[in-house]
Amino acid sequence: MLLMSTRERAVNALDDVSRAIIEQLQQDGRRPYATIGKAVGLSEAAVRQRVQRLQDSGVMQIVAITDPVQLGFTSAAMIGVRVDGDIELVAEKMELMPEVDYLVVCAGSFDILAEVITEDDDHLLEVVNRHIRAIPGVRSTETFVYLKLRKQIYTWGKR
Repeated sequence: MLLMSTRERAVNALDDVSRAIIEQLQQDGRRPYATIGKAVGLSEAAVRQRVQRLQDSGVMQIVAITDPVQLGFTSAAMIGVRVDGDIELVAEKMELMPEVDYLVVCAGSFDILAEVITEDDDHLLEVVNRHIRAIPGVRSTETFVYLKLRKQIYTWGKR
């Protein structure tokens, strides 16, 4: 018996029309359902129902994307964390930190990668030194300060 991953099941469950709706919303999350309907060949009501199903199933969400610099957060970094012991316990504690906006358990040189957005470098130092490094099990950290954001996309699934 061949088992499919959760991602494979989700991708296989999407037909071409649902993919086209997602692509329309990736271009503009506020695009009217009537406009999307014309582009994909459905009525406004049918698009509304599909979008609701896609959201309810967890395939997509519609969110506002902010510019941290415009909001007063001038420092961003990726922090690699090496852990002794239970990686999941460390990740659970890091998930609770408001400065962490992206967190993955990974393989390779680091056990965890965390993107943090802070008000300034002093705040970044506080997060690394007093919060992350203070978690039991954290062996070491390596901080990669962002100098300039060159590309950030939210168009996964377009193939």
